[in-house]
Amino acid sequence: MLPQNMLLRQTSGVFPLRARRRLLGLYSQRRHIRQPSKPIHPSEHFDLHGKVFAVTGGGRGLGLAMAEALLAAGGEVHCLDKLPEPAEEFQAAQARQDEPSKQNLQYWQLDVCDTKALDEAMASISGKRKRLDGVIAAAGVNHLGNATDHTEQDINRVMRINYIGAFHTATAAANYMRLHNSLGSILLVASMSGLIANKGMVSPVYNSSKAAVIQLARSLAMEWGNPDGQMRSPIRVNSLCPGHIATPMAQMVMDKSPETRKVWESENMLGRLAQPCEFAGPAIFLLSDASSFVTGSTVVIDGGHTAW
Repeated sequence: MLPQNMLLRQTSGVFPLRARRRLLGLYSQRRHIRQPSKPIHPSEHFDLHGKVFAVTGGGRGLGLAMAEALLAAGGEVHCLDKLPEPAEEFQAAQARQDEPSKQNLQYWQLDVCDTKALDEAMASISGKRKRLDGVIAAAGVNHLGNATDHTEQDINRVMRINYIGAFHTATAAANYMRLHNSLGSILLVASMSGLIANKGMVSPVYNSSKAAVIQLARSLAMEWGNPDGQMRSPIRVNSLCPGHIATPMAQMVMDKSPETRKVWESENMLGRLAQPCEFAGPAIFLLSDASSFVTGSTVVIDGGHTAW
């Protein structure tokens, strides 16, 4: 007799049928939560049509590359950035789209440190369709220099944008995901610098801020998940840890230390810097139903840099 049948036989006179099914894992106590019910074509997992997303730091660089990926998969994407006007990079991205897609890629001038403006933006973005399916917190700054040379102002600026900005982005998003009963996904962009100290990049406060973002993602995943079965719309939260990418921020570092590029390229297993477009696939995966059982994870995409 199979073990499960033995257990069923032993409990048949004690527990009603529903209780026995629960005991065997055959009956879900959480029927109000969307769970995979039957196999579907893999492409359907990545379909974002009808879904609404916000991306902070989405005006250029990595944030814009991930925003374009969500757009290409069918999403309505709102890019939030501090620049008063869209950068040429954003304008070029819009120009590449056909007319329907162009309307689904919107720019918002916003500083993630302005919590009131951030909340108002999330309210407006989610209000039209009564949903907010995903948010990427990609706004961030770097600051190079020895620890002993950092001023309190330097430290506060980096932590305020990189950590506090990510914190308020996530909490504002979560409030409206819950309001509209959206099964949302939040992706906090950290860095491999939150896991290791990089040669050629002396930036102790930046590294510390990204380590904080990684732990924030774990903590929010626990808080906004569904460990006790009571949450009707659990929210998934993950962090993304890129390696060195050819972005304007990285270029600023290389401009100060021209030899840095060769050092960085030699320290990963692929011998080159990443391109922003190489994060399109991971962004779609982590913001779509394809990653429906992924939360609290630290996704490292660094060309093998941290695997030596």
